[in-house]
Amino acid sequence: MGSYRGLISSDWSECLSPSGPFDFMAHVYPKLDSDLSIIFRQYTSNQISLRVAMWRCQRSLPAPITQEQMDASLDARFKHYTGVPELIESCLSKNILFMINTTGSRGYFERAIAKKLLPCPTALSAHPEISFETNPSDAYAYFALHEITDKPINTAKVAKQYQIPPENIIVVGDSGGDGPHFKWAAEQNAYGIASMAKPSLKVYCQDQQIEINQFFGLSYGDGEPRREADEMQVDFKDLINYIEEYLQ
Repeated sequence: MGSYRGLISSDWSECLSPSGPFDFMAHVYPKLDSDLSIIFRQYTSNQISLRVAMWRCQRSLPAPITQEQMDASLDARFKHYTGVPELIESCLSKNILFMINTTGSRGYFERAIAKKLLPCPTALSAHPEISFETNPSDAYAYFALHEITDKPINTAKVAKQYQIPPENIIVVGDSGGDGPHFKWAAEQNAYGIASMAKPSLKVYCQDQQIEINQFFGLSYGDGEPRREADEMQVDFKDLINYIEEYLQ
């Protein structure tokens, strides 16, 4: 077991990547794109639970997603923001544990890592519904995520496993779906970074009297449309400086 100076526990969709967690489903079944987008916005703004969202998605699919379909979707649509692989690799090289903590599907990340589209993180917290288990079991520590409230639970498990104190934990998120994670971070005296912050996260934190310690990238106002071209201009290698400054 490695010795780590700190822990980064970060959301993925619209936080480290412009893509959504159901984009691969929409690629396989394009007619579902609009419905899947609505479901995504509903649970990230805390209108419905993740369990309900996943049930609706699975009910919408004409057939289960195969590994071949997932690979084709990744080949066609896999995206991350500028500098994200370098951010992950830099953290790992500096003995900072990097955890992807997402409502996305485990199989999406299994295949992205296997295809070397993404550096292998130390830990992955993701929804187990779609999984191909094509990576060696020791490639990363995996934690099942069934609901958004599992994000802080899984971060706490990783911190305990690697003996990382709360004040050396950085939580990264973008939307209200990350709200419980930010609430836990505030309670633990950890650090919260809002990346590509959406109004739903800011409203959640304001209602819960939670301080967002740092904003990174774009910060959207209520009703403001996403500007993906501008988001792609943000270089996530710059986030390394914030992380190093905090951990020092």
